[in-house]
Amino acid sequence: MMCLLSHHALMPKRYEMAQMDNLDPVPCPCGIARRAFASAENTTATLHVVDIQSDSKTHYHKKLTEIYLVLEGQGEIELDGERFPVRPMSAIMIKPGCRHRAIGKMKIINVPVPAFDPEDEWFDDENETH
Repeated sequence: MMCLLSHHALMPKRYEMAQMDNLDPVPCPCGIARRAFASAENTTATLHVVDIQSDSKTHYHKKLTEIYLVLEGQGEIELDGERFPVRPMSAIMIKPGCRHRAIGKMKIINVPVPAFDPEDEWFDDENETH
């Protein structure tokens, strides 16, 4: 039994957990985000809870795909210049290169794949700088 326990203790964890409301909020183009699983070791995906308090800034990603799920509120999502109404339980997949922004007051879950990289956040009005 002791050998089994010591072997188990040496195995790397194959899971991570986060308490989203305990994470520090950070500003983002969409509002304020709480980002889970954002570490140098994790390249798979991250999970963000984003509070959108006003119209967000149009931006895009060259490598990331983002999956949004609207939790609260309603408004619109603008995708490559076209606007669509969204409400709770609306899901949107945003592929690399798609210019996007949220319009209105909402709370969303955002799942970036691969893991979020702040260097992959681009704005047309800033000459391709992040």
